[in-house]
Amino acid sequence: MYIVILAGGSGTRFWPLSRVARPKQLISITGDRSMLQRTVERVLPLHPKRILIITNYLQAAETELQMQRYDAVPIDVIAEPVGRNTAPAIGLAAALIGSRDPSAIMAVLPADHFIKNEQALRETLTFAGISAESGSLVTLGIMPSRPETGYGYIEAEIETAGKGPFPVRRFVEKPPLEEAVRYLEEGNYFWNSGMFVWRADTILEEMENFMPSLHEKLIQFLMAASSREHARLSEVIATLYQNIESISIDYGIMEKSFRVQMVPVEMGWSDVGSWSALPEVVEPDADGTVCVNAAGHVAVDSSDCLIYADQRMVATVGVHNIVVVSTPDAILVCDRERCQDVKKVVEQLGAEGLTAYL
Repeated sequence: MYIVILAGGSGTRFWPLSRVARPKQLISITGDRSMLQRTVERVLPLHPKRILIITNYLQAAETELQMQRYDAVPIDVIAEPVGRNTAPAIGLAAALIGSRDPSAIMAVLPADHFIKNEQALRETLTFAGISAESGSLVTLGIMPSRPETGYGYIEAEIETAGKGPFPVRRFVEKPPLEEAVRYLEEGNYFWNSGMFVWRADTILEEMENFMPSLHEKLIQFLMAASSREHARLSEVIATLYQNIESISIDYGIMEKSFRVQMVPVEMGWSDVGSWSALPEVVEPDADGTVCVNAAGHVAVDSSDCLIYADQRMVATVGVHNIVVVSTPDAILVCDRERCQDVKKVVEQLGAEGLTAYL
């Protein structure tokens, strides 16, 4: 099995800790190894043939630096010249893997997710790989524990007994609360994890069927990469990404293909999408407050706060349900229910030319 890790995100909802050159996946929300390093470490027991990390040119140097500690498996850091969502990144990885080993199984994982039960993930990837051998596009569906409105969902046909894989009926965008409650009650809806397992040639075939323009560019890329005229892979990738469409693998392939299957998994998963996800990663105290990387926290009539303090003492008085994030050059204070809107701060800083804070 090859492992492909998508690590080119910007992590705007984790500002001010997450910045352009060191986004969420390259930092540690909890104070130890980065999220990317955790992702690599959790798949090493699978003894993958190779790990491909798809990032961007701004983050490539830091990514390579963080990968220096791992030498048990070959790791390639591949930099995109510009972000074009997940379909081109996955197509690029599939083309590179397929050029060496066309029928190879490849697992695609985001770099910035938290997983409590890592053994459950490894077992599920291995199980999904068996289905992928026969030509299925297998996606991992997370068993929902609450009516979550911040995740996309997968509706599956689970009338048959067993642990899957199950045929996928449809992918659903982030639903309103009433819909999310209904999904939980019906029992055949799962959170969309953004994790996939398939053969390299299978995903390339489906790209030829549903994304012919991208597939043609990938064929041209392989031809150019094998040519002696191109000494550097980065130059060939830069050519590939000229005028390439920005589209997700869900929109481009998964919502159209008849080969899609889903394997359900319970593994203590969170996409750690914003500061509000901290309680899923760090256990709150008796008052419901999570305090990370602080010299200390003194609470007076305060509860349900999320604090990241950059080794500073933090005191809260008479406040509830707020987020406080302190870094050397910026402080964020927001309502805990508005964490998704932190990305608007990043947008406004850019619009006002305050790029030093990005």
